[in-house]
Amino acid sequence: MTETTTGIVGIARRPRRTTQRRERYRYNTRAGRVFDVFNLVFLIAIGLVALFPLVFVFVRSFAPEAELESSAFFLWPKQFTLEAYTTVFSTPTFPRALITTVVVTAVGTVIQLFLTVLMAYPLSKRGLPGRNLIMSAVVFAMVFSGGMIPTFLVVKNLGLLNNYLALILPLAIDPFSLIIVKNFFQNLPAELEEAARVDGASDFGVFWRIALPLSKPVLATFALFYAVAIWNDYMSPLLYLNNSNMWTLQMFLQQATTASNLQTAQQNQPGYVPPSEGVKYAVVVVSTIPVLLFYPFLQKHFAKGMLIGAVKG
Repeated sequence: MTETTTGIVGIARRPRRTTQRRERYRYNTRAGRVFDVFNLVFLIAIGLVALFPLVFVFVRSFAPEAELESSAFFLWPKQFTLEAYTTVFSTPTFPRALITTVVVTAVGTVIQLFLTVLMAYPLSKRGLPGRNLIMSAVVFAMVFSGGMIPTFLVVKNLGLLNNYLALILPLAIDPFSLIIVKNFFQNLPAELEEAARVDGASDFGVFWRIALPLSKPVLATFALFYAVAIWNDYMSPLLYLNNSNMWTLQMFLQQATTASNLQTAQQNQPGYVPPSEGVKYAVVVVSTIPVLLFYPFLQKHFAKGMLIGAVKG
């Protein structure tokens, strides 16, 4: 009896081992190795091309003004200086713009995620009355938008000019993100909801205890998207904020492109000339670093979150 069972198990395992050998042989051929090397070299080249502008700006931000004016391209300065960063941090506008941008980004990301999830979860239920009509309106809004002038008139009539809410509410729900999050909720196993309802959970209880804990990858992904979009937003502050004391970091970056616009602590010193070129690079680096520091915390959820709601299965 034991020999028969062992024989059956051995026969059942043979096809799997054969398949593994075939897969291993296919990837160990010369063509397979050449293809892997080509992919590796190609991806490294793409990575270097994407990394080059950041390294270029970062290195030039530490170069003296004379070297920046005399040399259009270098990857290592002859001498390092912090004069550009000293000029940037000595402006009274920069700390205020940085704090404003951080607060607006954090609050805006929370509001956008909250509204997106609050709309996506009900739309994932097929029995929702008017679901198809609402989804049609969402798709229409994704393809056709009101435009800059109608949006400005709406913001003005709502009394949101010179109000930080004008940087958040007009773009509070992105139709594309809404569809992805809705698809994610729709693909959650129905058995989980049924089990929760058997235990006496309400609709909100199912959403809070089942759907949200399982949606961390997709929420982390779109939190990153929303945060980067708000952080890099330049048009909204330009249109809706007329008070220079309310400007964000991107508005400060625009002003820093002309060093004469910067009010620094050294401007009253006789003969002082601010490093106009170095300031441009320094402000770009300072405005980029917070996003780069924020990304690693969400990286483990990023790839999974992008695929989990985009594929129906």
